[in-house]
Order: sequence, then C-alpha cells, then structure tokens
Amino acid sequence: MNTLFILNDAPYGSERSYNALRLARALSKSEGQVVRVFLMGDAVACAKAGQKVPEGYYNAGDMVRMAGGEVGLCGTCMDARGLRDEDMVEGARRSTLKGLAEWTAQADKVLVF
Repeated sequence: MNTLFILNDAPYGSERSYNALRLARALSKSEGQVVRVFLMGDAVACAKAGQKVPEGYYNAGDMVRMAGGEVGLCGTCMDARGLRDEDMVEGARRSTLKGLAEWTAQADKVLVF
C-alpha cells in the first residue's frame, strides 16, 4: 500500500502537521506500507534544520526525519520563505508540483493535512 501525506500547515501554532507526521511515522512501521510526505505552503518549515524548541515540546524537524519514507518539499514554497536546500533536515529534498503529481498518481491513498 502506497500512502501520500500532503501537509500545508506551519510546524507550530496548530497540531495539524504534528499529527500528520505522527501518523506517517506510525503507518511506515506497518509491513507492506510505503509512505511519502510532501510539504508545501508553510509546512515546508517543518523540515527546517536546527530548530530550537522549548524542553518537552516536539521538534518538527526531528519528526520529518523520522517520518519513515521519502519527504518532498515544494521548491516554490521554499523559495517564497527564503529557505535553501542546505537549510533543510537530512532526507528532505526539494521537489516540484510535477513530482507531487507523480506521487499522487502512484498513491493508493492521499491524506491531506
């Protein structure tokens, strides 16, 4: 089963991206599951490396690294927010709308957060 998660919300302020990343990680641990995560809009900031959060609070960058599958980042969204490839956590890579379209066509399920 191939599941695509599309995240749109900022990493902090609501728990939408947090919950999507938690679910992606849990699903990736199930046998036969292929999980892909695509971050667009304010969600690209989830993959920013070097985040410093209060003790006991989740770190979205760490959660992206542990999502358990491929992580694509909307390049246009990164550029609009001044984020460079080298600013992002390991394993998250710049992508395009064409890449998202390909992942969507290949997915058995698409979950949008």
